[in-house]
Amino acid sequence: MFVSAIDTAACFTRPIHTIMRLSGETTVIPGAATLFFVNADGWALTCKHVASELVAAEQLATKRAAFNAERAELATGTASRQPLRALERKHGFTRGVTVEMHHRFINCVDGSFQLEIRLHPTLDVALLHFKHCKALRPTAFAVFAARGDELKQGKSLCRLGFPFPEFTNFAYDADADQIGWTTTGRAETPQFPIDGMVTRHLNGPDGIVGVELSTPGLRGQSGGPAFDSAGVVWGMQSATNHLDLNFDVDMPVRRNGQVRHVRDSAFLHVGHCVHVDVLTQFMRDNGVSFEQAS
Repeated sequence: MFVSAIDTAACFTRPIHTIMRLSGETTVIPGAATLFFVNADGWALTCKHVASELVAAEQLATKRAAFNAERAELATGTASRQPLRALERKHGFTRGVTVEMHHRFINCVDGSFQLEIRLHPTLDVALLHFKHCKALRPTAFAVFAARGDELKQGKSLCRLGFPFPEFTNFAYDADADQIGWTTTGRAETPQFPIDGMVTRHLNGPDGIVGVELSTPGLRGQSGGPAFDSAGVVWGMQSATNHLDLNFDVDMPVRRNGQVRHVRDSAFLHVGHCVHVDVLTQFMRDNGVSFEQAS
């Protein structure tokens, strides 16, 4: 049903790769999110919570640079451990706190670029503007539904994004005590589609702001398009909600010939998507051009 539509959406949907590290640890934690391009001027849509992470990464880099500058002035050896701990507390780098976070935009542009971020004041929507780049990689762009009131219960949509990150081109540098990207390892991660049926509308103070789908959106799909079998975009994956089914199980079962006692509570995981009318109005408010289906 969505075979050709996924091919269409893949032309303008791109991953954001993330690596991060917690204070006191050397393990690199990979992650991903999604954006999709809306025009040839370099504008793309993603979630506000995704774009906020981009802003936070820049602020963290500035904070980390100040910490490193002060750390370089400390004496080396065992005697320096106490002042170092005090310096970590001063900058808020206590154990378990994120101390580094880096992002890469995959197959978005050629060469360097300047990124402009515009956040929706209340909803989980953001615009990214890739400026001053040599060329855009996407050659096709999202086409949006013109009649948002036709997004009704029972309509099937597909979401495309990049959960389950498989890229491995990163490492921790013990000498520099920092993480970074490498020229070795896998640089790509596979796209992953998931379909679902519209179950309910999501209301805000001024009307409908989103739709609920019968299947969950997956981590890494946030900011990806929700589209129909023709590839027309009706929304954007934003969050997942967990509905208590009140089907609690407390019973013995037999597994491989052995009796085991199972206790379990069932939940229905449903996806939340930003409504197409919210997306198109936000683009209009920011003077961003886009195409609608006829």
